[in-house]
Amino acid sequence: MTYLTQDIADRFASLTLSHLGRRYPYKMDLVLNGPEDAREPAEHHPIFHGSFDWHSCVHGWWQVMRLMRLYPAMAHVPAIRARADMMLVPDKVAGELAYLHRPMSAGFERPYGWAWLLALHGELARHDGPWASALEPLARAFAARFHAFLPKLTYPLRVGTHFNIAFALILTLEWARDHDAPLAALIADRALHWFGQDRACQAWEPGGDEFLSPALCEALLMSRLLPTPDFANWFHAFLPDLTEGRPATLFTPATVSDRSDGKIAHLDGLNLSRAWCWRGVAAVLGSDDPVSPLARKAADDHLAASLPHVAGDYMGEHWLATFALLALEQGDQPWISTGCTNI
Repeated sequence: MTYLTQDIADRFASLTLSHLGRRYPYKMDLVLNGPEDAREPAEHHPIFHGSFDWHSCVHGWWQVMRLMRLYPAMAHVPAIRARADMMLVPDKVAGELAYLHRPMSAGFERPYGWAWLLALHGELARHDGPWASALEPLARAFAARFHAFLPKLTYPLRVGTHFNIAFALILTLEWARDHDAPLAALIADRALHWFGQDRACQAWEPGGDEFLSPALCEALLMSRLLPTPDFANWFHAFLPDLTEGRPATLFTPATVSDRSDGKIAHLDGLNLSRAWCWRGVAAVLGSDDPVSPLARKAADDHLAASLPHVAGDYMGEHWLATFALLALEQGDQPWISTGCTNI
């Protein structure tokens, strides 16, 4: 199995630093309320105006800050720290917060960007630095949005794109357990309501532009919420035929026909996020569960399909390293090197 190493971390950091401050191309999530709103992206988003879009910039920051903490001797640490000192400051955070207060902004980045912002704040809180304190008002604003949104979300969002609610709640739950206990309780309540009785999932995936597995993200979320024996029972009822290789779609890496097409390039992300989910589920089930070796092999197969393509075309390059980091860091024994050199 391939895990994270300092060499890989350095390469990921180099890749992401190259576009964290890159202003163009940039895809705005913007409703124009009047001509005064037709401004440069950096005027709307003083921090998160790089990496093609807002959410990719947010999780690019999460990625480099996490790598800096995991590998403090990494060559790019001084550059990461200097950029954080310049960008993650109260006045720029105030500018990001002001964007949320604009009319027609209630659905901005919901729920994917919300969750990544909270994940970034949670990572910053693990550092000895001023950055988490600076970002906290923005994190609290997005947490408040989750508090308001989850009770009125009657039906779960099961798609494999940015709207997937299970993926967002995996990230948000980790933050909430440290910073907002009522939100953690709300997440557990809503997730068990939506998913607790799911059985015999057909896993009709992937769609042609998906980067998340609806089935496996749901399973990973439930693994974070249920005691291990309860999760094992739920999981084997949810996907009862895994030991027979079904659904085959979950074991088969997606084919990416054109990595210059931003939507089709999502499928590399699907392979990486599936690897993360498979490894996470296997770690919870434990080595004695018959699904675990199948899950680990599926993770390896998905990693092999897309890890070599983290860099190469900007349509994937501006975000794929984050999902590669999720997959490489996850496992029974994370951070054990197997000498991977293909990134």
